[in-house]
Amino acid sequence: MLRENVVDLMSFVAVARAGSFTRAAAQVGVSQSALSHAVRGLEGRLGIRLLARTTRQVRPTSEGERVLARIAPHFAEIEDELKALVEMRDRPAGTIRITATDHAADTVIWPKLAPVLKDYPELKVEIVTDYALTDIVAERFDAGVRLGEQVSEGMIAVRVGPDFRMLAVAAPSYFRGRERPRVPEDLTEHCCINLRLATHGAIYAWEFEQGGRELRVRVDGQLTFNTVYSVVDAALLGYGIGYVPEDLVRRHIDRGRLASVLEDWSPPFPGYYLYYPHRRRFSPAFDVVVEAMRYPV
Repeated sequence: MLRENVVDLMSFVAVARAGSFTRAAAQVGVSQSALSHAVRGLEGRLGIRLLARTTRQVRPTSEGERVLARIAPHFAEIEDELKALVEMRDRPAGTIRITATDHAADTVIWPKLAPVLKDYPELKVEIVTDYALTDIVAERFDAGVRLGEQVSEGMIAVRVGPDFRMLAVAAPSYFRGRERPRVPEDLTEHCCINLRLATHGAIYAWEFEQGGRELRVRVDGQLTFNTVYSVVDAALLGYGIGYVPEDLVRRHIDRGRLASVLEDWSPPFPGYYLYYPHRRRFSPAFDVVVEAMRYPV
């Protein structure tokens, strides 16, 4: 009975507001006879007359006016809420979880997403920084940001940053009384600042290339950190040579606070990529994040 009453009440509201079965039928897209049948059925079940009919017009009775005043507003509220739900379906909302290194988060993710988030207040982003090659599926991340060479097979990869290179740097004070390294192998004779990667707990082996020749050098020193920012700080204080992204130290080099070595062994390489599984279900929120971070070709 409830379903019949709801449908017939909507028919009554349409006729009462239009003041005519003909006009109401045209507005709701049904036949005049269907509306008349619906209203008569409702009146019959309620045992009251809701509409006073004349040859010229149709108007609500006192009981009909009460129905319009008490029930019709609820239909309007329901209609408004349904419209809001439809709009929300296409509006970016929800939480997007991303795993990345601290360098990628600071130099790529945050600068690109910060202005976008102001335009989408219902979009939330959780950025988890670490140096582990996290399994984004197992750890329930929506995406990860890593260097192109670190992206696993079977993932969609979207470039989000420019080429960059790593530089070996140290404070000028460190080199006083020491011969600067000329080839990567010379680093084994120096005090170097290591970076420990969370994956397998390994110490990062410094990677160099020149003329197609690639070298991986394992260095030693007093200090080991798990973030490149601490490596930079220690290098500035003269604790040894650090191997870090150029963009973190270029201003220090230009100001003479750090000196770079082996630059001819440090060519640029493809930078950061946003990656996610092929089978990931897309959403307006995820689309906004991807497009905001995409690096222009």
